[in-house]
Amino acid sequence: MVKPIIVIITGQSGSGKTVALRALEDSKFFCVDNLPIALIDSFVSIILKNKEINKIGIGIDIREKGFLSEASNVLTNLKDKYRTEILFLEAEKDVLLRRFKETRRPHPLGGDIEESIQIEKKRLAPLRETADRIVDTSSLSPHQLRQFVISKYGMLKLKKLMTVTIISFGFKFGVPQNIDLLFDVRFLPNPNFVPELKLLKGTDKKVSDFVLNKSVAKVFIKKIKEYMDFLIPLYIKEGRSYLTIGIGCTGGNHRSPAISEKLHTILKKYPVDLNIVHRDIC
Repeated sequence: MVKPIIVIITGQSGSGKTVALRALEDSKFFCVDNLPIALIDSFVSIILKNKEINKIGIGIDIREKGFLSEASNVLTNLKDKYRTEILFLEAEKDVLLRRFKETRRPHPLGGDIEESIQIEKKRLAPLRETADRIVDTSSLSPHQLRQFVISKYGMLKLKKLMTVTIISFGFKFGVPQNIDLLFDVRFLPNPNFVPELKLLKGTDKKVSDFVLNKSVAKVFIKKIKEYMDFLIPLYIKEGRSYLTIGIGCTGGNHRSPAISEKLHTILKKYPVDLNIVHRDIC
């Protein structure tokens, strides 16, 4: 019998937990927010009595120290019973301060915002250590975070296949915090300097042909294919759950999307849940 999937979203206030939970809800998860960690096990048991529900998303916001003392046991027991993954969201202090200022909302812990951020970070440290995936959302817009969560869990199957996500991006907008493998393709000729290609995207055939038909690109594709043919089977054999591959160029609009789409095609032959995200494409 296949275990149900439980995704727990937690992290710092202002890091995007609400956005992430709504993305899970859009991905057909049964979701609940602000659930005390001591109540999670009972809640899951009750919900799963409905045989039509097999994917649950839970947002937890630890504000009282009492809950933290129970966190380890509760989450360990949950992982023993179900396929459970903890997604921890965080962001740099300056980014959190800016977000609270822009929304004009007080920090949940009240008082001075900067001091509250530090207190919350310290309280959440034990929970962060148990996380399966930690994502820094400092450089992500709400839309990009939503895309990321959907790419990870939107097509999640009820069997243990590795999920491979390819993210194209522009270095000038920052390197994604969650990638496992990074390939820099700024050595390829840039379509941005070709007038008829400048306003097109890397997913357009004209741009893709321009990038992929260059001799240096053909050599790169050959080598990256050989690397993936070596690496992917080993990761699958190891039982790895996730692999995130970042492909970066200068602006993330031409070269990296073109290479990412080609890599996406190459990896289709493997028994993995395959996703692609163009983070910075205009």
